[in-house]
Amino acid sequence: MTSTTPAPRHRRTAAIAAAVVTLVAVGCGSGGDESSGAPSSTAAAATEGDATGTESLEGTLNLGFFPNVTHAPALVGVEEGLYVAAHGDGVELNTFPFNAGTEATEALFAEAIDISFIGPNPAINAFAQSDGTAIRIISGSTSGGAYLVVKPEITSVEQLEGRTIATPSLGNTQDVALRAWLQENGLETTPDGGGDVSILPQSNATTLEAFIGGAIDGACVPEPWATRLILEGGGTVLVDERDRWPDTDGEYVTTHVIVRTAYLEEHPDIVKAFLDGLLASLDAIAADPAAAQADVITQIEAITDQAPNAEVIEASFDNLTFTADPIAGSLQGSADDAIAVGLLEPVELDGIHDLALLNELLVERGDPELEGL
Repeated sequence: MTSTTPAPRHRRTAAIAAAVVTLVAVGCGSGGDESSGAPSSTAAAATEGDATGTESLEGTLNLGFFPNVTHAPALVGVEEGLYVAAHGDGVELNTFPFNAGTEATEALFAEAIDISFIGPNPAINAFAQSDGTAIRIISGSTSGGAYLVVKPEITSVEQLEGRTIATPSLGNTQDVALRAWLQENGLETTPDGGGDVSILPQSNATTLEAFIGGAIDGACVPEPWATRLILEGGGTVLVDERDRWPDTDGEYVTTHVIVRTAYLEEHPDIVKAFLDGLLASLDAIAADPAAAQADVITQIEAITDQAPNAEVIEASFDNLTFTADPIAGSLQGSADDAIAVGLLEPVELDGIHDLALLNELLVERGDPELEGL
């Protein structure tokens, strides 16, 4: 098995761009086999390859993730070769870094990728746009690590009126959470940046520069960007996202793993091997956080050509929990937030999780099974 990370980014970008052109032509909510009906049970679809070992696996797996600390289980697994080892030589692993969940879901709809680490709201949107057919959540990855960081002189929600706050992209997980929190506190926003508080979707790197330069008053962002806004921009935390989730003891899904439903049905053996690699990555992070942080730095530098500060990465790790638990209870809350702020039509999420293969592996390890919606 070969891994193309970190293959030249221009080749990956070109492939995805071509796929997205195809997506525009056919429409992202219909077309293709994956929208033709309900998925079959993946537990019953396990092949002889599972029993005979990874040497019997054959195929290609195109994997998406972001160069973010919140995607550490992806970055560590790639850097340490854990996904390659889990699949064996018969599976070609290609990796595709993305900047936002909307890009990843477009690539997934276009079948340019098969599995992706992603935030909850883009996954919900993909599920809703395809009438519940295109994707399934197959595992958790990361909880926590999202904050609203503001200028030090801002100490209350009332002081945000008339201010400009950045988010990673319109409709992404932090964008939705910020809009919902503002609404709960009597402040309205609009998708085009109007309302009581102006929400400015932009890249996290641009947000850091704008915050340091005084062009924006704060940002709702995931790690490591929240810590960078504090350490490099002199910001302070106004809202810790954990405080919005009392029903789940402060745990909420920041990153989980989705798969194209059609790919899951066609290649359950490869998906199960991937999940085995994911569990190995989670084990590696828990066993040696310092080594995992070094892996994250190496991967982010390889993808972005910029080496993150080790102090920032270490501080970010302290704010995150890496877990296979998808924390399903918080997913419905994220959907409710998006509906409340007008970024999502009401949607039924039953069936969005398919944890059968993950639970098979957990039982083999002697760990408790996990539940989805």
